[in-house]
This record gives sequence, structure tokens and C-alpha cells, in this order.
Amino acid sequence: MYLLYIANKNYSSWSLRPWVLMRTLGIDFEERLVPFEGASNWERFRTFSPSGKVPCLVNNGEDTVWDSLAIAEYLAERHPGVWPADVRARAWARSAAAEMHTGFATLREICSMSCGIRARLRSVAPALARDIERVAELWNDGLARFGGPFLAGATFTAVDAFFAPVAFRVQTYGLELDASASDYARRLLALPAMQDWYEAALAEPWREAVHEETIARHAAITADLRRPSA
Repeated sequence: MYLLYIANKNYSSWSLRPWVLMRTLGIDFEERLVPFEGASNWERFRTFSPSGKVPCLVNNGEDTVWDSLAIAEYLAERHPGVWPADVRARAWARSAAAEMHTGFATLREICSMSCGIRARLRSVAPALARDIERVAELWNDGLARFGGPFLAGATFTAVDAFFAPVAFRVQTYGLELDASASDYARRLLALPAMQDWYEAALAEPWREAVHEETIARHAAITADLRRPSA
């Protein structure tokens, strides 16, 4: 049995990736949620993750795999459907997922994931505009190449999981995309696994100061749909 360590569903975009991938593909796992506490969680997270970060996957108490991309590749060796079967679609999907994994720094910083709020950005700097444009370009490229409704074809794969946090960012900050990219974001948000994650995020009682301060620095909160903090 897999054990997947994650952090707050409201904030942890990295945790969402393997969680939604495994849930959508029907790969059984036990969830272990360890909330963020302050700016550094190194010591707490090091009790289960060699990197001191989430997510971290443990398989039967033997293999420990950290980092969301490594987890996707580990699962791909054991379960069909993690990556597309078609070689060209698979190459594109891996490239797009890797770009998401290492890039889009401005989007990550200014539009920090917070599923349970709605916010209006104070400004859209050129670097952020470029990141948003590139997201739409990637999404439209995959949809056009492989026919949709998912990025690499007819079924949800790891590349969709890697962009799932962006769909929440689109919803939270009202990011403007063209019609095709907007429709894709809505398809991701409508997935049963994404709906389950979202409902759990709204129910969380925790507020983590660093995440909250980052959001407030870049955006004005217009609605907070989360349960009252503990």
C-alpha cells in the first residue's frame, strides 16, 4: 500500500500533483496530511521526507520517493496510464510537465495557491503576463496536437496533474485565458478528484502566516470561502 505525505490542501500545489494523479487513475493510497507550521518545516517534514519537503511517497515501508516528478515516474513504472501510450504524446507530455516543474517562477510567487479564496491581483507585471501566456500556449498546443479533452489526448495523465494547481490559480485570481484554455481549466476543476480536494481545502481550519502574507502582498482578497480558522 502506498502512503502519500502531503501538506495543506488549501496551499500545497506540489502535494496536489501526485494526489490528483493517483485518485484519478484509481491507484490506491493512504493519505497522511502534515500541515505547514511557519516558514520552515524542515525538521518536521524530515521525519518522513529526505528532502524535508512534500509530497513524499512511501511504498510498503520500503521505497521512499520524494519530489512530485520523481513520484510520477515511479508510479509510471508500476501502473499503466500515468503517461500517454503514444510515443509522441508521451514525449510532449513529459516536456510540458518538466517545464511546469521547473519554470513559471513568477506565476508561483505572485499567484500562490489558495483554493479557498477569491482575489484580485494588484497588478499584472510583464513577467507574470508572459507566464500566463505560456500556460495558455502550452495548453492549446497539447489540445490541438492530440485532440483533447486532456492535454495529451483522451485520458487524464501526469501532465494534466502537473497543471492541476494552475487551474486552481485561474479560479482564485480570475486569470484571463483564451476560450480553449479557459475551458480546459474548467474541465480540470470539474474532475471528481479535484472537487474532493477543493472541498477538503475549504474545510481545513489552518491558516499559515507565510502563505497568507504572500497572497496579501500581491492581491486583494475579495472572498474567503474557507471555514473559520481554529
